[in-house]
Amino acid sequence: MPEMPKNLPQPQLKPNTEVVLQKRYLRKNLDGQIVETPRDLFWRVASSIAVEEEKYEGSSQKCPQLARDFYDIMTSWKFLPNSPTLMNAGTDLGQLSACFVLPVGDSIEEIFDAVKYAAMIHKSGGGTGFSFSRLRPKDSRVGSTGGVASGPVSFLRIFNTATEQIKQGGTRRGANMGILRVDHPDILEFIGAKEKEGEFNNFNLSVGLTEAFMQAVEKDEHYDLVSPGNGEVMKRLPAREIFDLLVRKAWLSGDPGIVFLDRINRDNPTPDQGDIESTNPCGEQPLLPFEACNLGSINLSCFHVPGHENDADPAAKGIDWDELRRVVHLGVRFLDNVIDASRFPLDRISETVRKNRKIGLGVMGFADLLFQLGVAYDSQQGIDLGERIMAFVQEEGHKASAVLAQERGPFPAYETSMYARRKLGPYRNATVTTIAPTGTLSIIAGCSSGVEPLFALCFTRNILDGERLVEVNPHFAAALEDGGLFSHELMDAVVAKGSIQDMDYLPAPMRKVFVTAMDIAPVWHLRMQAAFQRHTDNAVSKTVNLLNSATEQDIREIYWLAYQEGCKGVTVYRDGCKSIQVLATGEGQKKMDGESAAEAGDAAQSGSAASVSPIAATPSQVRKRPDEVQGFTRKVQTGLGAMYLTVNEVDGKPFEVFATIGKSGRSITAKAEAIGRLVSLALRSGVHVRDVVAQIKGIGGEHPVFRGKGLLLSIPDAIAWVLEQRYLKDEVVDTVNDLTGSCCPECGERLVFQEGCLICPACGFSRCG
Repeated sequence: MPEMPKNLPQPQLKPNTEVVLQKRYLRKNLDGQIVETPRDLFWRVASSIAVEEEKYEGSSQKCPQLARDFYDIMTSWKFLPNSPTLMNAGTDLGQLSACFVLPVGDSIEEIFDAVKYAAMIHKSGGGTGFSFSRLRPKDSRVGSTGGVASGPVSFLRIFNTATEQIKQGGTRRGANMGILRVDHPDILEFIGAKEKEGEFNNFNLSVGLTEAFMQAVEKDEHYDLVSPGNGEVMKRLPAREIFDLLVRKAWLSGDPGIVFLDRINRDNPTPDQGDIESTNPCGEQPLLPFEACNLGSINLSCFHVPGHENDADPAAKGIDWDELRRVVHLGVRFLDNVIDASRFPLDRISETVRKNRKIGLGVMGFADLLFQLGVAYDSQQGIDLGERIMAFVQEEGHKASAVLAQERGPFPAYETSMYARRKLGPYRNATVTTIAPTGTLSIIAGCSSGVEPLFALCFTRNILDGERLVEVNPHFAAALEDGGLFSHELMDAVVAKGSIQDMDYLPAPMRKVFVTAMDIAPVWHLRMQAAFQRHTDNAVSKTVNLLNSATEQDIREIYWLAYQEGCKGVTVYRDGCKSIQVLATGEGQKKMDGESAAEAGDAAQSGSAASVSPIAATPSQVRKRPDEVQGFTRKVQTGLGAMYLTVNEVDGKPFEVFATIGKSGRSITAKAEAIGRLVSLALRSGVHVRDVVAQIKGIGGEHPVFRGKGLLLSIPDAIAWVLEQRYLKDEVVDTVNDLTGSCCPECGERLVFQEGCLICPACGFSRCG
């Protein structure tokens, strides 16, 4: 690798950037001590990727200068590659791709091969997608043994459990996508797989919708459920009722999502290699079996040219198109070099990747650019600007790939690809563009995530001494300063409200431009996704956020609009939709409604509406207290005095809790008693202690005290600490700030649903890896 220049400038880091780099990206020794600086990291990546240029005699670039160019576009935050490249480039591991798809064949050998391969990929820092559509349906005969098959959902559970055990080198969590075709006989079981919260927590699930199914929905017709092994029609279901069930599930919990499989395969550049069956965990990267893709994102906020905000077309002069073109070309070259530099965990993956050489160049910072230009996200001008930018990135990206094809040759499968048939190219890469999630990368770059609007203009961050620091979007802060409106009281008000839309004392143009995800009507979310999708080879990672008051009809309209507008999938999330109630579908629902099992079976057999009935809550039963119980009492020092917590057990499990605090006054004593009673009620109603801890852990109070390596924040936090120490020693329990959303397990801030995944805007934690 080229030697680091002596005059190489240090990257200018924001406090957030430094924290994230130290936590996730800088190399550490065996003792966990950081052994490289941010400058070392970016030079390690730049030089190890640039050195691949030496393999090509026809290259127009010289390695030392190219390494410096790569370093400069990364440390100016104009471009960043996906996390595995930042983590592993120039290291012994050398696995640089984020996205993989593995096949799941219909045999025990093939299924457990996929489990093994997934474990190897997760260990190296990648995420995996699977289609379970090849598996024979539940209760069908297994010829080799004479037994019956357990079906896709049972094997899905095995994949989920295996993922739970793999720690991705301490840097990234295992993440998966599971897809089942809508015409698979087990589709109803799959749709209901995540009804109980905590089930399949390492998977995003999506139903693969076909054109035939969507046409049957439109015409209100039945459609066939087909056995994947022999093509036998097993049953017919009313398409519109299945579609309505998907809508209902999305309204209730956001799971499962939907992808349009036929549309994805319409754009498959190499159809001779088979159908695309699945995507990566967040859905933006459709891939063939044994295929991988490396991604990178351009920070659009770096290309703003000040002074043109009030022009009729601010984008014309307000964006540095020449510099954007230069960075696009460098980004394509960088990502193509990554393919050569990467060491994949399987030879079959190496073969497929280098046969097609797919890359995914995307964007981030789009919402920030709109702020800088004074353009509203939810406006036709905003939609037009998004489409114009992505059309430019797409066109220049393909030009850059064509240049590489001249220097290095096209991707090996080019002659049998759709490009050759249409006399396009030749190109170096079968795909060039993807709009990927950029949760952690956008924190490093100090910009908004992907093509999402901001989730909040201001938010609070916990700091070590228990205080909270308000952080403000810099463009919002600048607009307030320019208008003489900035104040700490206003910032507190924005944090409390989460939006400025009701603040009539702020100028109307400011309120129009500075919108957040929840200020924007769902149709504008979808229209923006469609605008970017029209000029993206792969797909777009985007969440359509809805208010809690949104109806099922709102989601139905979004799903149908996504189909009409050419999206390859859609993810919706209704604020506060997550619940802790136990849910049931089908026969279980009918039994709750008082229908007999026989009647339910008849209805299911006939394919009537009742067979895909909506969901209802299961009533809970409070267990009676035995005459005699045993337990323990623990003294815990809280900020309000010594608390004595008695926990009684039945069958070795916590059954009831009594909390008393001496000499603390009637009010505190009453609160402690009330909390103990409610925790006891939950435990006696069958709620797992893990869920109790998740609800009350991390609740703040006025007088936190140190306990070991952390703080006990309040009485409920102290109760959670005792229960966790006693019963959950080997588990990491995420805190929950209400019944609808989790708090980050690493920094305690609220997780938000964005780009198809729960992420932390404060520290970059992601449930999707």
